[in-house]
Amino acid sequence: MRKNTGWAVAAGGAALGLGIAWLLRERATPEPEHRVLASEREFEIRAYPPFQVAETVVKGPRKQALNEGYRILSDYLTAKSRPGEKLPMRVPVLQDAGNPMASDPPVFDDAVDGGWRVRLTLPEGGELPMAPDGVTLTEVPARRVGAITFHGTASDERLAAEGDRLRGWLARHGENCLAAEPEYAFYNSPMIPPALRRCEVLLPLS
Repeated sequence: MRKNTGWAVAAGGAALGLGIAWLLRERATPEPEHRVLASEREFEIRAYPPFQVAETVVKGPRKQALNEGYRILSDYLTAKSRPGEKLPMRVPVLQDAGNPMASDPPVFDDAVDGGWRVRLTLPEGGELPMAPDGVTLTEVPARRVGAITFHGTASDERLAAEGDRLRGWLARHGENCLAAEPEYAFYNSPMIPPALRRCEVLLPLS
C-alpha cells in the first residue's frame, strides 16, 4: 500500500510539474494590448485599442461549442485548413453569444443566431492568409470593458456567478454595461491543471 501511495504522490508531483512548465510557457504567449483604467483585487476596467480576430460561430452547448470553435480556428492558424505558413498563437480564446459592440445604443450581431461565437486574436501587422469557409477575419473596435479574473474550472455555473459579481462591482462604480450577456476569455490549454487556469468574464462598457 505504501509503495502504491508513494507512486501516486510521485506521479501527481510530475503531472503538477509538467502543468507548471506549460503554464510558464503559455504566460509568454502575447495577448491584445490594453490599458488598465481601474483595478481592485480581481476586478479591472480596461481600454482596448482595435485588434484583429478570426472568428467562427458554432451551435450547441457552450463548452462543446468552445472546443469545436477553437479547433476550427486553430486549424486556420496552424495552416491545416489553408495553404501557407503558420501564424503565431495568441491568447485569449474569446467566446460570446452575440454581444453588442461597444456602442450606444448597442448594436447586436444577428449572425450568431442562437449559437456561440468563438474568436482567436491575430498577430498585428502584415497581410493575413485568406480564411476558409466558416471562418471570418474581422476587427474588434476600440472599447472599454469591465473584467473579472478567476482561476479554476470554467463551468457554466461559475461563469454566471462571476458575471453577477462583475455587474455588482461595475454598478457600485457607476459604470453602464452595454450587454446583458457577457463575453468569456480563456487563457490556458487543457494541459494546465484546473486550479492554475486563468479565466475571465468581460462586459462592454459605455
